Amino acid sequence: MDFLYQDPYPIVKDDTQYRKITSDYVKVEQLGDREILTVDPKGLELLAEEAMSDVSFMLRSSHLQKLRNIIDDPEATDNDRFVAYNLLQNAVVAVDGQLPSCQDTGTAIVMAKKGENVYTGVDDGEWLSKGIFNTYQKRNLRYSQIVPISMFEEKNSGSNLPAQIDIYAKKGASYEFLFLAKGGGSANKTFLYQKTKSLLNEKSLDEFIRERIMDLGTSACPPYHLAIVIGGTSAEANLAAVKKASAGYYDHLPTSGNMAGQAFRDLEWEKRVQEICQESHIGAQFGGKYLTHDVRVIRLPRHAASCPVGMGVSCSADRNIKGKITKDGIFVEQLETNPRQFLPETAPHLEAPVEIDLNRPMAEVLAELTKYPIKTRLKLNGTLIVARDIAHAKIKELLDAGKPMPDYFKNHPIYYAGPAKTPEGMPSGSFGPTTAGRMDVYVDEFQKHGGSMIMLAKGNRSKDVTNACNKYGGFYLGSIGGPAAILAKENILSVEVVDFEELGMEAVRKITIKDFPAFIITDDKGNDFFENL
Repeated sequence: MDFLYQDPYPIVKDDTQYRKITSDYVKVEQLGDREILTVDPKGLELLAEEAMSDVSFMLRSSHLQKLRNIIDDPEATDNDRFVAYNLLQNAVVAVDGQLPSCQDTGTAIVMAKKGENVYTGVDDGEWLSKGIFNTYQKRNLRYSQIVPISMFEEKNSGSNLPAQIDIYAKKGASYEFLFLAKGGGSANKTFLYQKTKSLLNEKSLDEFIRERIMDLGTSACPPYHLAIVIGGTSAEANLAAVKKASAGYYDHLPTSGNMAGQAFRDLEWEKRVQEICQESHIGAQFGGKYLTHDVRVIRLPRHAASCPVGMGVSCSADRNIKGKITKDGIFVEQLETNPRQFLPETAPHLEAPVEIDLNRPMAEVLAELTKYPIKTRLKLNGTLIVARDIAHAKIKELLDAGKPMPDYFKNHPIYYAGPAKTPEGMPSGSFGPTTAGRMDVYVDEFQKHGGSMIMLAKGNRSKDVTNACNKYGGFYLGSIGGPAAILAKENILSVEVVDFEELGMEAVRKITIKDFPAFIITDDKGNDFFENL
């Protein structure tokens, strides 16, 4: 057999629209018969800073158009339209550059291809990290990175570093980049399944995908851009392809395979998986057609004894942006600067929500909520206590030591969230919900002590939470995952720290809210919206 080699991921075109940042920091020098693109490392810093700033406040036009398509689709449910409209409103607020689109401003990830004729003379990762550092210092973003001091002691890095930076070699004299801001919710919905050849038939693959779609749930803020990758020379290669495919990086792969093992998109299976997602009726968070905007199914070569299958999503905060450095200058992908054009002239018609006054004794609020069935849309007014992972662990330590639960956990609903930095002159930074499921292990014990009787967050929860609410008379209310900017601007009136101030964004806060949207997901009678699906 003759030797055969080709690029494993042959992207056939790039129709990305770029904006030029600068012509500075690049020059072409002759070295023998080679032209060398010399890049001043300050150019790397500038590119990373610009890219991470843009992607925190703006979205791709194609993503926004898909949200508008939901509103215009007569088959979409009222809940689908409600979520899509809120997400478009959120984009309009975020583009002003004060409130990021999502409060979880994410792990900064850089994937780059550096041409063999590009010279920087430095550790590129250091200068890219410096640019990321600048953005998180200057803008109203959140520091989410926790670094280990020992096996069990951790601290917030205070800079959102370290970033994940992966640089690959390629031919030529250009430097190509994909920047991502990956929040914990969508990152946690990346799955690897080690399968075998037995999966690779119509019936088995269809059954597998139908089962695994339910693993996604809604905690990562749908509608999703879903990526499924079948095959891979290793588990690591599979999951790397999942991340890039979910970011649209592999949209222009070929659509068939060859004997060199090139990656390709399977358009037929993309259509089938999209239909499976629609038939799940999970919808855009609260039931309906739009769990996914679109699906990418990528097929890769594999070892004969292995068949890794990866699944991952890019969420409603679709924070992916390309960049490049060429002899002509430094460029970044042009994101949408006028998201308002995607809003309809009038808001979708919806039935009026039930207004709930939270500034009453907890027993009275519970007595009011018990009147309504699951799926009821609510408008909340009053006081919430904000607490998430570390705060829950601290309160669990108090109970384990025989100390009482703080009264604030008993007297008010608990909102699982952690804000971004507060812009000057505003009451709050971006302040959307975090994934509820991470706090499931605390619910039974906390409700037994009279706390967490009403919980507010995003996503589906375990049967343990349903059982606890049924046993103790509690409720779980679902908030829309994604529109953190508009919640901060229109629904949060005040914020104050009440406990564990040293925890930064994980501190316990008290917030005053107005017309805060929510749905009854789990009630005090053992009913759960997602279980019914």
